[in-house]
Amino acid sequence: MQNNQSWQKLAEVHSAGAMSEQPTKLIEKSETVSMRQDLMVLTKVRLNIFVLITALFGFLLASKSIAGGFSFGTLDYWKLFHTLLGTAAAAFGAAAFNQLMEIEQDKQMGRTKNRPLPAERMSVTTAFVIGWLLSAFGVIHLGNTVNVESAYIAAATIAIYVFAYTPMKRQHSANTLVGAIPGATPPMIGWAAAGGTWYGWESWYLFAILFFWQLPHFVAINWFCREQYEDAGYKMWSNGDVSGKKTAKLALIYSFVLALLAPVACLPGVDMATWPWGIGGFLAGIYMCKLSVDFGRIGDRKSSRKLFFFTLLYLPLALTLLTLSWN
Repeated sequence: MQNNQSWQKLAEVHSAGAMSEQPTKLIEKSETVSMRQDLMVLTKVRLNIFVLITALFGFLLASKSIAGGFSFGTLDYWKLFHTLLGTAAAAFGAAAFNQLMEIEQDKQMGRTKNRPLPAERMSVTTAFVIGWLLSAFGVIHLGNTVNVESAYIAAATIAIYVFAYTPMKRQHSANTLVGAIPGATPPMIGWAAAGGTWYGWESWYLFAILFFWQLPHFVAINWFCREQYEDAGYKMWSNGDVSGKKTAKLALIYSFVLALLAPVACLPGVDMATWPWGIGGFLAGIYMCKLSVDFGRIGDRKSSRKLFFFTLLYLPLALTLLTLSWN
């Protein structure tokens, strides 16, 4: 679920025009924030839509594999509804726990200090109860209405996100790799929910696509927000990387791996997808490599934004093309 935090960071950055230029505007509005708005921020409702989208695609791909083709008439909509409901609740609960553990850090960053916990509009006890109820409901609901496999993956996702990734952000820069794990599991939840084998190659292939997509996506934000990360005491890859060259090199490496993953799915003996995905996904990944090189060469906010916005565009296009090409 790391990628959800990334969406929120982008929204907060661009709502202020430039993150470091207008840090007080959010604070000025603090007295007018409603409880509904605070709950949406605490659980990252709008941003967790992307968790649901990736879970949805996992469900669709597994349904297509099991049925030997895809048809909206044969889709199990009731099971899909329960899958998305349970996944959403688990993601909302994890987001609440994440903010509970980062109150002091959020107070130090202009784009986060007006969240309900650092701004003291919501008590720690209230946030804990919300996080616990949502997390428990999400896992139990998946187990009771969908299947135990999807519930186990959701529980593991919450555990890694809350107990490994979140505290590691203050300890080691490898937290980005750890955080990419729960960020890549939603399509596996959808795959398992539709009846697919969660430990099969197809499920792990979807995991790999999301895992390697997150890394250039997140390092672009990481560089853009590096000064606030440093002030809050977070250990991130881009800390101190004023030129952007280190960040761009990382983005290039992971973008290249992402590009190579597309044709792998079409190789003889693998045959997970047809060549429209193999070629289209490869070219999209290569273009991401090109933007990473441009960022490393120019090293300014505009070039980092171009890379970031392309990662946003890549995900829905890639998932759609993969679904159409899936065997």
